[in-house]
Amino acid sequence: MKWTPSLVEERLAEAASVLKRLPEPRRQGYFNVWPEIIHSFADKVGQEPRPMRVVPSPAAISRMEETLTWTVGLDPIDGKIVWLRAYGERWKTICWTVGLQRSAAHEHWLYALCVIAFRLNGRRLNRTLSKRKVIELAGASQR
Repeated sequence: MKWTPSLVEERLAEAASVLKRLPEPRRQGYFNVWPEIIHSFADKVGQEPRPMRVVPSPAAISRMEETLTWTVGLDPIDGKIVWLRAYGERWKTICWTVGLQRSAAHEHWLYALCVIAFRLNGRRLNRTLSKRKVIELAGASQR
């Protein structure tokens, strides 16, 4: 399989979705001995419905665990932009968080996706290349 920046982006978005759907951790050693309360219809009238949680499949969790290691060697700002974008944050919020203009943040994001794609394809990246040259080599500029 040949990795492209768009495939990397899709996998990161899937990993963020799986992370959101994982059950919340519980404290060990605590338990509840009270019986579960059964509410009548009158009790439920003004309440908000409890959100449904669909637990991800084991294969999705395995892919998510693999994906978590992809941003390890990136610049911290690039890694933060990649994960914020994977979680679906708007560019305006991302720019405020990392302190970059939108065009610069977008270029950092594209560069990080291209670097991840190069690594996954087993290619070595020359450190002397500029960010724009790496993006051109990966063909991500058509996006």
